[in-house]
Amino acid sequence: MPEGGAPITGGPDTVDTETERAGRAGRTGQAGRADRAGRAGRTGSSGRPAGPSPAERRTGLLVVLLLGGLTATPPLAMDMYLPALPEVTRSLHAPAATVQLTLTACLAGMALGQLVVGPMSDRWGRRRPLLGGLAVYVLATALCALAPTVGLLIAFRLVQGLAGAAGIVIARAVVRDLYDGVAMARFFSTLMLVSGVAPVVAPLIGGQILRVTDWRGVFVVLTVVGALLACLVAARLPETLPPAQRHSGGVGEALRSMRALLADLPFTGYLLTGGFAFAALFAYISASPFVVQELYGASPQTYSLLFGLNSIGLVAVGQVNGKVLVGRVRLDRVLVAGLVVVVLAASALLLMASGVVGEVGLVPVAAALFVLMSAMGVVLPNAQTLALMRVRHSAGSASALLGTSSFLIGAIASPLVGIAGEDTAVPMAVVQLVATLVALACFAGLCRPRRGPAAVESGGAARTGGAGHRGADS
Repeated sequence: MPEGGAPITGGPDTVDTETERAGRAGRTGQAGRADRAGRAGRTGSSGRPAGPSPAERRTGLLVVLLLGGLTATPPLAMDMYLPALPEVTRSLHAPAATVQLTLTACLAGMALGQLVVGPMSDRWGRRRPLLGGLAVYVLATALCALAPTVGLLIAFRLVQGLAGAAGIVIARAVVRDLYDGVAMARFFSTLMLVSGVAPVVAPLIGGQILRVTDWRGVFVVLTVVGALLACLVAARLPETLPPAQRHSGGVGEALRSMRALLADLPFTGYLLTGGFAFAALFAYISASPFVVQELYGASPQTYSLLFGLNSIGLVAVGQVNGKVLVGRVRLDRVLVAGLVVVVLAASALLLMASGVVGEVGLVPVAAALFVLMSAMGVVLPNAQTLALMRVRHSAGSASALLGTSSFLIGAIASPLVGIAGEDTAVPMAVVQLVATLVALACFAGLCRPRRGPAAVESGGAARTGGAGHRGADS
């Protein structure tokens, strides 16, 4: 068994929180993981402190804000830029389709960058790859502001996305380093409160910036925000992965670790469940401006209001999940309930869009979209939590797989919403319904509790949890 404490079992029925094993004397060949409720520091196999104590690492609101900022920075880079697209087209004398590639390049960078940075953080710790990624992100963003041609802007946006991925993937890995089980689910829900605001306010901020400057000013603001975040991380976010728990191998070990993770059926099931649920969310983001404004006659102001309400619903339900449901109701039951609600909302949207229930106005459609978006507040954090519960020694690689799969599946689903033209909302509803049904099928088929659950180890086969595991009500 690798260092880092007793294994976390794989199924939702028997999640070992590791708290009752921390601090036991005489542990042989393991680095004792500290009691996460506040007991004094970690003890290695030699009996000496192996890292900062939980009290030192859990800095409360500051950690939430820092990790939320890391998670929100890439979406800010995407969404603050959206109102400036027409101006970029005129300024750089480029076709609109070419300028759209600046978005595609950034999104592709965010997806692929996680596969690189995640394993790096497992080998060298969280701080060095994170600070390096933030430094490159700041430089690339500044270069975007200076780009003289659309080709260079596309290249800089790709680098910006690759570097910005460090914040997304390492933020999840840090949460896994600091928390287990119920506490991890609660923290993810709290994190959603911070990071969930970014897509709502980013276009509004971008629009206000364009009132006083041009599109280059948007990237100047993003550069300043990135630099401030890098300084805060350097000053206040400690290393959360002790040297004893790091990998020493290179690319080969990282690939073996990812292969071992994907070979674990429940982990893959949670990964696909979250990924296809995210695809339904991407379909909403891609199609809702057209559906709400063009088909149902809403003004841009009304659309902005509805978009904001839906985002508030997602964040609010995420807080209910973290503060009320987690610890009282099993995580897998909350997840499947959320999936069922999303499927029902998508089914209602399809019935309304296809005219089966007759002509409907904006209010019923907006209500169904609100229910669908709000239910994501329990689906997304719980799918991530249950996946990371399977992992005890490769949190960076696991986080990379979770993030990359969500972005790639969502990016594939997004173009499908316009496949039937601009005079129907049926494609959006079909994509959402199919994606959520696949998510539910992945959960039912791959994530069901199994006899002898196992935690996935880095670069090797999974080992079954031994006797003495305590079932957590998760």
